Amino acid sequence: MDLYRKISQYIENHLKRNSERILVVEGARQIGKSFIIRQVGRKLYENYIELNMEEDRLGNRIFSEARTVSDFYLALSVVAGSKMKEKGNTLVFIDEIQAYDHLLALLKFLQEDGRFTYIASGSLLGIALRQTSSLPMGSIEIKRMYPMDFEEFLIANGVGELALESMRKCFIARQSLSESLHGKMLDLFKKYLITGGLPAVVKVFVEEKNVAKMRKIQADTMALYGVDASKYEQEHTRLKIRRIYEMIPSNLENKKKRMVVKDIEGKKGKRMSDYEEEFDYLVSSGVSLEVKAISVPTYPLVENSGKNLLKLYLNDVGLLTALYYKNNIQAILQDLPSVNLGSVYETVVAQELAAHGCKLYYYDNKKNGEVDFLVDDADSLSVLPLEIKSGKDYTVHSALDKFLAVKDYNIKQAFVLSNESKVVQKGGITYMPVYYVMFVGGDA
Repeated sequence: MDLYRKISQYIENHLKRNSERILVVEGARQIGKSFIIRQVGRKLYENYIELNMEEDRLGNRIFSEARTVSDFYLALSVVAGSKMKEKGNTLVFIDEIQAYDHLLALLKFLQEDGRFTYIASGSLLGIALRQTSSLPMGSIEIKRMYPMDFEEFLIANGVGELALESMRKCFIARQSLSESLHGKMLDLFKKYLITGGLPAVVKVFVEEKNVAKMRKIQADTMALYGVDASKYEQEHTRLKIRRIYEMIPSNLENKKKRMVVKDIEGKKGKRMSDYEEEFDYLVSSGVSLEVKAISVPTYPLVENSGKNLLKLYLNDVGLLTALYYKNNIQAILQDLPSVNLGSVYETVVAQELAAHGCKLYYYDNKKNGEVDFLVDDADSLSVLPLEIKSGKDYTVHSALDKFLAVKDYNIKQAFVLSNESKVVQKGGITYMPVYYVMFVGGDA
């Protein structure tokens, strides 16, 4: 089965408008970048050429010395000479372009030469772009891709466009779904907590419902992310990257959930700034999502953020539930009172908001406490706070109450997301089902 991805329309539109920039899709491994570019490329172009630079670097190294346009064409002719036709009917897809730094710089000249249409992708691109001295920023357009979001998961499971549009209208009107539809959506949401958004896992879930097979893919992906970290240039940085990444699941079980500097190496006197390179790698590579602290929430949030109090989440909720619960999916499906799903619910919301183009922040104030997420609300030019509740006590939120009581913050609305079916508006807070998060944020 072919899985629907929202980004496919973005890629198609970019290629059709004959842009002066080469589109570069970046994101973590195993999220479906190559598949979706391949799907669109073969649909639009008679001559589709795919080059994997990671495979080339480990194999024949045909492109290792391709530092000029003519060098590149010569190397290309070796592997795909018969498909090198005209710009309008030939697409060259350079996959894992970060394997060769010089190719990132060469993109500018390939675009200016204009012989073919190009598109590229990379799984550690954020790192490579920082390390490339001559970035062709005016010649490339970078688009970040994420694992499948909940809406894409619903489509994979047969939920149609009319149903999604109807639910979107209910969200906008602040209306509840029928009890039967709510039950269906909450059931699929809990299954999404188990699968997450890695396309290979979703495919196994839809076609086979094989939990052991899904967990194997997730374990292999986690291992792959660890291997990628071990390729980092400096050994002392590699070890700290691995350590921080491995800390994330247990860290999320703590009340504060934020990174504690002294726990990274067991050393006192260290600061967040001492690990900036490591945090940067985890976020730039796409394997982690960062949520920055805000103490004075004014629009736009980016003007008020700092790096001293930082939370890190895994990029995919399925990876987290695989670590926490292994093959025991009943912990999630049955709302067992002995199991605290708070970190799981926060992870899925972070994942969803990031996929919708939101920058992630949380409120941290010594006097008022913490609120789970803050996002910019461009419609009202104010800040939208979100509190995430996995249990029955969803109406208890003292920090949010104190937050809303500060008139200077000029907050227009707040959301509390939980498993409850009814949408209720009370005291400036809208209580709504957690699956409605699929309609919150920029690109949703």
